[in-house]
Amino acid sequence: MRDSFNGTTDFFSDLPERLARRTAQLEQKIPLTVTGKLTRMVGLTLEAVGIQAVIGGRCLVVPPVGDPVEAEVVGFAGDKTYLMPTGDIRGLVPNAKVIPTNKVCEAPAGMSLLGRVLDGAGRPLDNKGKLDVEARVPLNGRPINPLARHPIDTPLDVGVGAINAMLTVGRGQRMGLFAGSGVGKSVLLGMMTKYTTADVIVVGLIGERGREVKEFIENILGETGMKRSVVVATPADNSPLMRLHGAMLATSIAEYFRDQGLQVLLLMDSLTRYAQAQREIALAIGEPPATKGYPPSVFAKLPQLVERAGNGDKGGGSITAFYTVLTEGDDQQDPIADAARAILDGHIVLSRGLAEMGHYPAIDIEASISRVMNEIVTPAQMQQARQLKQLYSIYEQNRDLISVGAYSQGSNPRIDEAIAYYPRIMDFLSQNIGEAVQFDQSLAGLDSLFQTSLLPVAETPPQ
Repeated sequence: MRDSFNGTTDFFSDLPERLARRTAQLEQKIPLTVTGKLTRMVGLTLEAVGIQAVIGGRCLVVPPVGDPVEAEVVGFAGDKTYLMPTGDIRGLVPNAKVIPTNKVCEAPAGMSLLGRVLDGAGRPLDNKGKLDVEARVPLNGRPINPLARHPIDTPLDVGVGAINAMLTVGRGQRMGLFAGSGVGKSVLLGMMTKYTTADVIVVGLIGERGREVKEFIENILGETGMKRSVVVATPADNSPLMRLHGAMLATSIAEYFRDQGLQVLLLMDSLTRYAQAQREIALAIGEPPATKGYPPSVFAKLPQLVERAGNGDKGGGSITAFYTVLTEGDDQQDPIADAARAILDGHIVLSRGLAEMGHYPAIDIEASISRVMNEIVTPAQMQQARQLKQLYSIYEQNRDLISVGAYSQGSNPRIDEAIAYYPRIMDFLSQNIGEAVQFDQSLAGLDSLFQTSLLPVAETPPQ
């Protein structure tokens, strides 16, 4: 009896402490996960009811068999929430459970990314083990006060003579590379990847052929180039959401390195595939098409992505960006090409005619422009570049007459001068794929082009 009494005494002795502990547990807010169900699937669009999730939030759709399918909230209407899957949707059934994760997409960031190849979700593709990153940054980036940006005032050596001399690029500039298919834009990007003076190179291969990813890494970047590069690859067979995220992920990684004070070169191939991915998503959730089948949200997304590149605060790093723009059928008035031309700081147009002639790089000097060149080059270089462009343009305007022999030498001094200089101009603008032409070499070549006066009578017009 005494032992029993002592046990009872012990039980009541710590009762206040245990009651306080249990009361504290009851007062804690236990998060409740409200699940919904899948009610409709059309194409790649999933429709769910019964959930509350923010735009851009992640959800898990649980099939009866197999792993859950990850999807992102892209819109809503009334009690319906529209989701876009990030991967394979096979195995989903009506009324499958939809679970909000209360998470949004983030991008891995850090120096340990150098030499790695990632997919649109930031997962490694190179079989080099899991990522050990120092930070996670928002996928959508952060806006920069335009008055806080450091102005573009320093030329950037891209290793391509025609660009260095005629279309000088500045640190922090955003350039478009406009070309149809098979004209050499990917090869030109590869040259700039190897020869540009930059601390870090971020490459986004968005919506292109899958075989090009390995070719770009092994044949163009090489082992040396990969040591200072990060590659984000979302080929054409990825879902439109992953292609969209691939471009945003590459930009977020470039932003991180810029914020560390580094000079970053961002190469994105291509901006057109990014716009097409957004079009697929927008049309799937019911947004009406506008310009040539592109919904209005496409033209809102383009500047949101492009404006994230450029210079940071004064004394900080920079992102010099090159975006390829696919002009279908070599149509320079394509809606995406027209929109990109308006928001970029210049454009380099590749000519199919020059490519078919074997002239490389096939840069159309007449149609290309760098909008910051006036502020970053000397007056002498600007004058020589203008003179070369004028002679080239005069020859092209009279090419048919010259080719058939209908032009009589001496009829027009300017045409005579253009005919005399044309072979040297074309030689100056051409460059072998495997060689780099540094900035000083480019300026020396441009200067020597006009040092010697060419007599028109000594030249024979090319046939």
